[in-house]
Amino acid sequence: MKVIVMIKATPDSEAGIMPSEQLLTEMGQYNEDLVNAGIMLAGEGLHPSSKGVRVMFSGTNRSVTDGPFTETKELIAGFWIWQVESMEEAIAWVKRCPNPMPGDSEIEIRPVFTADDFGEEFTPELRAQEARVQAAAEQLQNS
Repeated sequence: MKVIVMIKATPDSEAGIMPSEQLLTEMGQYNEDLVNAGIMLAGEGLHPSSKGVRVMFSGTNRSVTDGPFTETKELIAGFWIWQVESMEEAIAWVKRCPNPMPGDSEIEIRPVFTADDFGEEFTPELRAQEARVQAAAEQLQNS
């Protein structure tokens, strides 16, 4: 199963406080362990929401709101994409993670949809389109 593992933002991460050398070292080793175990597919840290925008949809209208965004609990400071056997395996790996923030922090794990999750509505034509898009995205990533 594929999961996204999201590191929740904190007031420190939103203030742009960068991790210490020790934390970077610990997280680097942790990421290396994930890769060596064949679990980590991707992972990145995110800039504070002050550098982001939100696009709101209402029918055919779109509006853009510049960051920062006030509710830290709703924000993400970083993420991984993992391929694991089960949610239990993902939880076990998260429990091994160094605390990603100087104080208290939270990591959320959520399954990623697969084609089969969409049922009959995901027609063979849509599946073929999805395969083309994924192949093109992988080419971009490898170039």
